[in-house]
Amino acid sequence: MIVPRLIERKRNGAQLEPEEIRELVLAYAEDRVPDYQMAALLMAIYFRGLDRGEMNALMDAMLESGKRLDLSRLPLARIDKHSTGGVGDKTSLILAPLIASLGVAVPMMSGRGLGHTGGTLDKLEAIPGFTTALSLAEAEKQIARIGCAMLSQTDEIVPADRKLYALRDATATVEVIQLIAASIMSKKISEDLTGLVLDVKRGSGSFLPKLEDEVELAKAMIDLGSAHGCPVVALLTAMDRPLGHACGNSLEVAEAIEVLKGSGPADLIEVTMALGAEMLVLGAVAATLEGARTLMLDAINSGNALLKFEEIISAQGGDTGVLRDPTRLPYAPQKEDFVAKREGIVKEVDPREIGYGVIALGGGRRNMEDEVDPSVGFVIAAKPGNHVAKGQSLATIHARSSDDLAVARSVLESAIVIGDAAEPPLPLVSHRVSARGVEQFA
Repeated sequence: MIVPRLIERKRNGAQLEPEEIRELVLAYAEDRVPDYQMAALLMAIYFRGLDRGEMNALMDAMLESGKRLDLSRLPLARIDKHSTGGVGDKTSLILAPLIASLGVAVPMMSGRGLGHTGGTLDKLEAIPGFTTALSLAEAEKQIARIGCAMLSQTDEIVPADRKLYALRDATATVEVIQLIAASIMSKKISEDLTGLVLDVKRGSGSFLPKLEDEVELAKAMIDLGSAHGCPVVALLTAMDRPLGHACGNSLEVAEAIEVLKGSGPADLIEVTMALGAEMLVLGAVAATLEGARTLMLDAINSGNALLKFEEIISAQGGDTGVLRDPTRLPYAPQKEDFVAKREGIVKEVDPREIGYGVIALGGGRRNMEDEVDPSVGFVIAAKPGNHVAKGQSLATIHARSSDDLAVARSVLESAIVIGDAAEPPLPLVSHRVSARGVEQFA
């Protein structure tokens, strides 16, 4: 294998053979191909794409690079949920304990922040002491004991994808349908699932803002799941504004806890319930989506969902006291309200600007090696369509220093636009995609 020849061929628009992709991916996982060569290939793929055969070969090679969970002995459905990445999207923090509390095994393998979006692992690790670095054996035992584990990719689990994921983030090669699909599904197939629900983000803050691209991504992942005996359902959800109010790791954990206690932002609850209902129906715990919603509300109102989150946090070394006292989470020393400079209608709350703003404050990564400060971020009260008065608080900034407060003010001045009228935002859940096709979400 001569890597520059593969880069050259893909750069010129030619196909790579499945065996070439397999050899390259396995060599990269074993550090026999340097980052600079793989980065060049990723950029060629960014401009030239991959066909379905190349995408399948890439996913299979990433699977082959590591080991997989074996949960086949469990007498439970094994269902996970995965998001393609959003700003303020903390639904995984809610759904893992909620669905596990209803008798479904939830092996949830998540990622770190990617591009302008936050990562579930970074949010979980905002909980003092919480470790996501579980071995396969530890994850299997924990799932058998309490029905859920929330883990990262270790060197055992699709290590090729773990390396490629970080390199894509650092080289601005994230937004490629085939790379996104192969990356997500390699992790999900390695979890030994009996079903998967996907949250495919749409709108200005998504990696793929065009509806046709989002549908294509959903279909690609459904096909990859079907090829490995894992039924997949995808919901297309809005990311033309942040989800919920909190944007930033500790802040999002606190908001997720609110929802598990029976309160929280209405938009976050609506999207969470829609995804959770699909998980319960796919897991044959509920016969209908409406029945699934009733089960979830009962689990929240009874306290069982919060209790399950406490079990998960305890099992993974975290401070369960955060559930009773969220101030035990890391909080930034500087806090300031950002207010409206005029009366009017909120026209836009740009999720990309907000996401990159969190990174600028230290709550995300500019480079693969960066440490994340979980304490910083924004709590954004403004939603598109809201009428606001001059001087009304639109957001609260959480920052490390007065200099960072100035950076955050600049971000919000660009991200939150007030005018005399506003276009209607995207519906929170717009489409459902399954093996049967695409349908408008009711």
